Amino acid sequence: MNWLRRLPGFQKSPAGAEWTLWRKLPHIWLWGTLLPVVVAMGWHLAAPDQPTPAQERSLLLVDYVAAGAVVLHWTLVLTLAIGVAIVILMKGPAYVADAYELHDSDRPG
Repeated sequence: MNWLRRLPGFQKSPAGAEWTLWRKLPHIWLWGTLLPVVVAMGWHLAAPDQPTPAQERSLLLVDYVAAGAVVLHWTLVLTLAIGVAIVILMKGPAYVADAYELHDSDRPG
């Protein structure tokens, strides 16, 4: 049983920027994740061995900001990936599922 058949005579839309963006998404995800982590690590490495309570608070704040930036970035990349996937699927070939006969159509059979 062939559930989905390609629509005869349908022409695929030409590819646009979606494939370029799809290929760049892993790099965008990686660099957007590494950048806040590297900044937070640099902040910790630059901290003195015996930080004052105010310096400890600022280190903890940097950790929270970095974690928030990473989670926000992952959310944005996931949203972008879903949008790109939808565009790729919509530009692909058209398929016909089970036909539904309309008995009250304008042109009766």
